[in-house]
Amino acid sequence: MKLEAFKNVWDAIEDDPVVAENLKLPSMLMIELERHIEREKWTQAHAAKLLGVTQPRISNLMRGKINPFSLDLLVKMAVSTGLRVSIKVKKAA
Repeated sequence: MKLEAFKNVWDAIEDDPVVAENLKLPSMLMIELERHIEREKWTQAHAAKLLGVTQPRISNLMRGKINPFSLDLLVKMAVSTGLRVSIKVKKAA
């Protein structure tokens, strides 16, 4: 059996590089939102109120459930917390 090395989990589980890239952006935003919520010591209910979503949505975020979230919603949520979102585009290795 040959071992392969991947830069991230999405490259490992998704053969289509376009699909993998489309999963990386939301997952990075979710991680940063989760860290911010934990750093601020917000309850899920408080975070939901501040972000304009329901508490079950925050629960999904905190458990890493990526499917319920669009990139647009994650950007809106990040900006609502005072985070700034930027995208860096570079040539693939």
